[in-house]
Amino acid sequence: MQKGRIYHKVASYEGNKGEVKKVILLHSGNNDTSVLIKWIQEEYKAAVITLTLAIGQPYNFEKVKQQALTDGAKNAYIIDAKDEFADEYIAQCIKANASYQTYNHLAIPLSLYLFAKWAVKIAALEGADAIAHGASGKDNDQVLIESTILTLNPDIKIIAPVREGNLTQEDLTPYISSNNLWGVSIKGGDIDNPTVVSQVDQILNDSPLTKKQTPSAELLHLEFVKGVPVALNKQKMKLSELIMTLNQIGKSYGLGITPHIEDRLIGLKRRVILEAPAADILILAHQKLEQYVSTKLENEFKPLIDMKWSNLCNDGFWYEPLMDDLTAYIQKVNQKVTGKVRVQLSQGNQQIVAIETPHNIFEEKLPNFMSVESINHNAAAGFIELHSLQMKLASQAEKTAFISIGKRTNKIKLLPQMKQLHQLGYKLYATYKTHKFLRANHMEATPVHKISEGHLKPNLADLLNNNRFDLIINIPIEKKVIRADEKIISQKALQHHVPVLNTVTKAQELITKLQQLQMKDSQPKKEIQN
Repeated sequence: MQKGRIYHKVASYEGNKGEVKKVILLHSGNNDTSVLIKWIQEEYKAAVITLTLAIGQPYNFEKVKQQALTDGAKNAYIIDAKDEFADEYIAQCIKANASYQTYNHLAIPLSLYLFAKWAVKIAALEGADAIAHGASGKDNDQVLIESTILTLNPDIKIIAPVREGNLTQEDLTPYISSNNLWGVSIKGGDIDNPTVVSQVDQILNDSPLTKKQTPSAELLHLEFVKGVPVALNKQKMKLSELIMTLNQIGKSYGLGITPHIEDRLIGLKRRVILEAPAADILILAHQKLEQYVSTKLENEFKPLIDMKWSNLCNDGFWYEPLMDDLTAYIQKVNQKVTGKVRVQLSQGNQQIVAIETPHNIFEEKLPNFMSVESINHNAAAGFIELHSLQMKLASQAEKTAFISIGKRTNKIKLLPQMKQLHQLGYKLYATYKTHKFLRANHMEATPVHKISEGHLKPNLADLLNNNRFDLIINIPIEKKVIRADEKIISQKALQHHVPVLNTVTKAQELITKLQQLQMKDSQPKKEIQN
């Protein structure tokens, strides 16, 4: 722990001691989490639930779970997300030929977005007050994790023990190694000093990918369909399996190992050791196939889109609307990236030696003419709050509804309408018992504390003041008793022009009309006859 440095919380989303009762802690599977569990328990007196995603790390996840429980976690989630990671994140990375500043294929940023997404989901499931992570106060990881969490749930609190507790490398481990099926990233120790010749081989001894090289050469057969690898050496595989198999092949030739100096988000430099043999092979093969089926102008323009996509991904902008725009173009180009690529592997080298595709625009008859100590950690959280502001505002453009229904019989009567709201795309907020009822009926909702519970967060009063809701369903237990909470809800709803439904009948009628309007809007318009 560093001495003499006092951390001051400056952002509204940071958790405060005494307010937080239950914390979801992101757990990568390594030994650092033991320190973080105990720190949260001692500093916040809160229950800790760990969340680990199995995305190709070389761990015994049953032991990871048991260790977390032994260290004091109330519960330990192990989620097998390999296929989700491969199909929803890595596949898009391949289509974008993603290589941040040439060599970084974004294995860690992609995994952090998935971690943050699952953390928000588990927090809602468990009714947790906060999410904690082990990222340091001087790196990009904290920005990616916290920006994504706040975009998906602006009302959740976040705890950053390493930043807040001034923990150092010595408190955790000499080197920080992050890994998944898409690659390995190692930093810390002498790697942080670019003037030192880092002992790459020694550091990589513990890498899950490294093994003795083989002297022989090998010819790989890869097949792509619409930009996604679907077969290796003429054997069909799901993407996660193909990547893990290709890692084993590529590492035996010493491929994908790079000591890499790159720019952090705020412009400072850092050095990392990257190991990603499958990523190196697949992105090169995809890139050459894509270039082969694209026009000259497309081949001039697509790298600009790919570079911007990679930069946004690296800098924490996964939910930025521009990211969706770039992805739409990338998807369009990849509709024709179908074919077979043969790759020659040898010691530390790979070459594309043949390409076959049904979308050939190459004319064989034509001639071939061109065969940190100075970092102010206290500013980090404030920067993250501003950094994520535009994404939060864009996210809040979605429709939201607050639901509080007193009697269980009324909850049951309105269950079909609440499901309709969910299907209509409304993000649901609910008080404790209503939230519990929605969860029991397989609907996601964000728990909200009543106005009368002003000391607990997130609180309905704050959300009403921020004009968070587009629709309010508030049906108290006794219709005739108008409590203080109901008065405030009515006043704020009137002030912001938000409809309030306080009977079962009104709620049923309005939600049914909303669904009918959507169905009408989704029907194709008849062309006007001249």
